[in-house]
Amino acid sequence: TSAEARVSMAEAARDRAQAVLQGPTDGERQSDCCVRLYAPADGVVLSLENKSARPVFAGQKLMSVGDPTNLEVVVDLLSADATQLRPGARATLDRWGGSEPLEAELRLLEPVAITVVSALGIEEQRVDAILDITSPPEAWSGLGEGFSVYARIEEWRIEDAILVPLSGVFQQQGAWFTFVNVDGVAERRAIEIGRRDARRAVVTSGLEPGDRIVIHPPDSIADGVPIAERERF
Repeated sequence: TSAEARVSMAEAARDRAQAVLQGPTDGERQSDCCVRLYAPADGVVLSLENKSARPVFAGQKLMSVGDPTNLEVVVDLLSADATQLRPGARATLDRWGGSEPLEAELRLLEPVAITVVSALGIEEQRVDAILDITSPPEAWSGLGEGFSVYARIEEWRIEDAILVPLSGVFQQQGAWFTFVNVDGVAERRAIEIGRRDARRAVVTSGLEPGDRIVIHPPDSIADGVPIAERERF
């Protein structure tokens, strides 16, 4: 009947309230006020969920415990940038508070990106990259949970490359060219370019180390035109 159902519900509510208010068993009690709790792992207390006395339920999170000597760095990347990276890539951590940058290594790229709205109101797909610090522990002993760092992750590496600023090269009919200063005369030279970023490019052929090129060449310059170096202020 409905009356019996209401009685059952009331008894269940009573049992739940009794479970909340139930104190520790005799084997767990160390005093009239305290209960000994054991953490699942060694470490230090990083944060407390509740700093005031209150009833808690079984399984409720009470605190966060961690090992400050075993940190990982989480870097928030645009998904388009993350696709260019591979685990094992070298990384550098700057502006973390120490006098020298820290060395790190990319361990993992999360397989799922999330949509984040930027400060300009633009939706972006971002993914977390997990870095392991490879510098000696004594070099970053001041770091802790939730600290801020600036990470630079190496996308690719080339040794003994010839770099030119993009302001010194130009394209004509799909080919790349630059003007080289040869004894005060401009020489138009065809070059081949490899990888490049927003400022510089790698020249794979056409230039030698020490060649001087013309930056921001005007329309009036041509092959064989006399040129002079401008003093820098």
